[in-house]
Amino acid sequence: MRVLTRRALCIEQTKTGPLYLFTLRADEVFDVAEIARVNRSRTDELIGYQRSEVRNHVDDILEYLNGDDVLFPNSLILALNGTVRFRRSRGPGNDDGLAKAGVLEIPIGESGADKPAWIVDGQQRALALARSGRRDFPVPVSAFVAEMVSQQRDQFLRVNNTKPLPRGLVTELLPEVSVPLPRNLASKQVPSELCGLLNTAADSPFRGLIRRASTPRRSGAVIADTSIVEMLRDSLNTPSGCLFPYRNLATGETDFEPIWLILTGYWRAVSEAFPEAWGRPPEESRLMHGVGIRAMGRLMDKVMGSLNPTGMDALHHAQDAMERVAPHCRWTAGEWEDLSLRWNDLENTGKNQRLLANLLIRVYFNSGQH
Repeated sequence: MRVLTRRALCIEQTKTGPLYLFTLRADEVFDVAEIARVNRSRTDELIGYQRSEVRNHVDDILEYLNGDDVLFPNSLILALNGTVRFRRSRGPGNDDGLAKAGVLEIPIGESGADKPAWIVDGQQRALALARSGRRDFPVPVSAFVAEMVSQQRDQFLRVNNTKPLPRGLVTELLPEVSVPLPRNLASKQVPSELCGLLNTAADSPFRGLIRRASTPRRSGAVIADTSIVEMLRDSLNTPSGCLFPYRNLATGETDFEPIWLILTGYWRAVSEAFPEAWGRPPEESRLMHGVGIRAMGRLMDKVMGSLNPTGMDALHHAQDAMERVAPHCRWTAGEWEDLSLRWNDLENTGKNQRLLANLLIRVYFNSGQH
């Protein structure tokens, strides 16, 4: 084992731990840090949090780095484990009241050993730096100590909250974060958690069908998790949603049992009513497409809104509704007569979602009161 030492500033922003500012050479970045790619273990435990490499982005950065007059002001953000040590410099002038000067000691193990840090932000930059011809290029680094992956995920989401992260990656990471989140992320946390349960629970009609950021490419998953999350979010956060009564927005508490009965009952009835459309890729079935999921979600709010899930069979209630709307649906072939659209002309746009949802709701109510 060797110890890498770097001059550093230690900034106390919070009582939970300091922030360190220092530099690494380009060829040292991956000696110190690794990328925690998002994936799933054999037991379906979420591992990591980083998206895949974006080759074009890396190539653009690499071209810039190999040019002339390179300025690289954006810091990499690293999460350090507890093995690092900061030694404060002696003498006057090492503390101006905002930051303390000193030396950061980073132990680096032998090849193949766990590294002392993870890249929270800047993985594309780090990959480009490692491939550039500027091995001794000085790279600014901001780092904090966080050995728990949940802490790293929290910082990853906060840092990237205003950046165009893949929405699927955000929705998969949210349930794994246990600290308070910004409002726009917090409103997605419960829907994201429910999405994960729908994809894994044995009694869920969606089991194995939801495509997440960690889902292998060759799998039977056909529904984008963002469609499921947005459908759930609408129902949970809108007063007219059938799931809204089971959330206490003031305390953040959620009554999952009736929510689960409603979701599994309704969508089981949907899967049984449209066996030819259920589980097929969205280009073959608009029911599995975002437009179908969102429109059927709005129908769910009307169908299940008056249901007492503890006093009525949610599945039978939903089956009755599907008997009314099924004859009018064209998920895999034909034309939606009332819309004057071929089945595959429907796209996942707000306009098409509204058109389809309004049609389904109108058919449901016109075919008999419940």
